[in-house]
Amino acid sequence: MSKLTNFITILLLLPIIGVAQVSKDSDLYKEILATDAALFESYNTCDLETHASLISEDLEFYHDKGGLATSKEEYMTSMKANICGKVERILTPDTFEVHKIKDFGAIALGKHSFHNLMEDSYSEPSKFITIFKKTENGWKITRVISLH
Repeated sequence: MSKLTNFITILLLLPIIGVAQVSKDSDLYKEILATDAALFESYNTCDLETHASLISEDLEFYHDKGGLATSKEEYMTSMKANICGKVERILTPDTFEVHKIKDFGAIALGKHSFHNLMEDSYSEPSKFITIFKKTENGWKITRVISLH
């Protein structure tokens, strides 16, 4: 099976695992939420070194408006050119869910909005799905779907 087929299979299974989200008191939930917070703190402050350290080399980023990025390098180039100093992400309270993936990592689901600093405007809340892989160097983001 191709990477895309595997990814689509996971997406199709998400409604089935809807009841399987981990407790907000669990270590896994706290670790994934902390990793998400670190990712977007670095996103909001244009800390490219920290941001890159949380991204897997084989990242696939699916953005409904921006298209597909198929590597960390491609994503980071876009981040530097289009995001740094221009946009801030705001997590929508009480929407963050974490689902365990046995022997791999976790899926985070939620809603967020963005503050366009150039126009001082805010987007409507949009959905995101992030797949985190547990590595010996900590959590790495391997797949992202951003739906606006």
